[in-house]
Amino acid sequence: MDEGPVAGGTGTSEQQHTSSLASAREVLALRAFRRLWIVTGLCSSGDWLALSGLAALASTLATSAAGVNFAFSSVLFANLLPGLLFAPIAGLVADRFDRRTVMAVADVARCALLLSIAVVNTYWWILVGGFLIQVATTMWIPSKDAALPRLLRRPDQVAPAAQLGLAMTYGVAIAVGGGLFTLITGAGTVFDIPADVIGMNGLTRLAIVVAALFYLASAVSIATALPELSRPAAPLGARGADGEREPGDVSLGVTPSSGTAGSPTGPGQGLGAMLRDSVGYVRGTPVVRGLLVGMMGALAAGGVVVGSAQPYALSLLGGQAAWGLLLLATFLGLAIGLLGAPRLARRLSHERLFGLAVVCAGGALVLVALSPHLAVSLPAVVAAGASAGSAFLTGVTIIGASVEDSMRGRVNALYQSMLKVVLGCSVVLTPVLVTLIGQRPVTLWGGHFLIDGTRPVILCGGLLAAAAGLVAYRQMRGGTDQSETAP
Repeated sequence: MDEGPVAGGTGTSEQQHTSSLASAREVLALRAFRRLWIVTGLCSSGDWLALSGLAALASTLATSAAGVNFAFSSVLFANLLPGLLFAPIAGLVADRFDRRTVMAVADVARCALLLSIAVVNTYWWILVGGFLIQVATTMWIPSKDAALPRLLRRPDQVAPAAQLGLAMTYGVAIAVGGGLFTLITGAGTVFDIPADVIGMNGLTRLAIVVAALFYLASAVSIATALPELSRPAAPLGARGADGEREPGDVSLGVTPSSGTAGSPTGPGQGLGAMLRDSVGYVRGTPVVRGLLVGMMGALAAGGVVVGSAQPYALSLLGGQAAWGLLLLATFLGLAIGLLGAPRLARRLSHERLFGLAVVCAGGALVLVALSPHLAVSLPAVVAAGASAGSAFLTGVTIIGASVEDSMRGRVNALYQSMLKVVLGCSVVLTPVLVTLIGQRPVTLWGGHFLIDGTRPVILCGGLLAAAAGLVAYRQMRGGTDQSETAP
């Protein structure tokens, strides 16, 4: 018997009891997704290897002590800037042009630019070339994210697919990229290779060349082994000749609430009209509008935590060890949230889970701000990280399962650009606010306390996240109820 789409994207009753590992194996059994997952690993490994290589090469080519000190931050800034400038355009490109072609061309461009950096071997071209590489990356990511749901068979597969993608990008790829950089750059010492044999920065440039080959391998794989990225999405539930359900667009078809929302993008539609449609779609679709509002509050609060983490750790009188423990607690919480969100989604709709996760993250930050001791701060930070991880994964799932294919690239690009802009601005402004507030004496219940600037800043960040979560919850639940009652 055919399986129909399920409200909230949770799957059938039998699937609700499958483990996360079984869900991951089920998704990896899809050949097209498995190939895209491997391509993601190639590109992510190339990203981390290239970042390490470019930073190391910039530090050796710098002509002053200041240049050496700012080498990594300069390379990192050049990597982040294109995402802030061109993310909306990348979303339009992902929805206007063939996504397979966009990804393959972007990979070829990244390969060529990295090879040119290794050959030119100058400080200024590292920054310019790195900027151009990230422009290509900014075009690649929305196309990949928008095409992903086409390769799945059911809405409930979006969450494990997102988990696998995050595990590859921030787990396996970091280990591969970092390990290769260490092996390549350490080969000169291990094998006692003379400097005149490998030349100036020879091994570092070799690491950059290897990163370029990762992108070339990705481009070849996309062009030859992933025709599904170009294929029009099949209707949900369509079956092939062998009786198996065909991969296709798994969006649940959440409809806009008013006539202002954008219509599906036609092949001849211009970029200006697509931009107007995307703005109308966000304004007229409560689920998407609530998602962006909630993530904006959550990211602002996250930036507050990152920007004030070091002085906050010192305020607990635990020294640098407290900073290390808080960092570990954050990553532990994120892992718990990413792994636990699909289990919670079997009991709650994605829209309700997202709003509650953002509210819980804000509440946990309020507890962090009021914490008198490290023993209280650590579990509160774990709770905040778990809530943030659940919110992030659920947000990605909602985009993949609820946004129509013609709009998905632009919504993904907006989601990614908002992540960088809001988080970056929050991280930069937080130390300024902490400095302006300074330390203030407070008398409470007859006791005298010295409160540093991190506490009120984190408290405001937590309240902001909780308020954004409540607004998102109301928006998204209203949109879901309206779509469910629509004829």
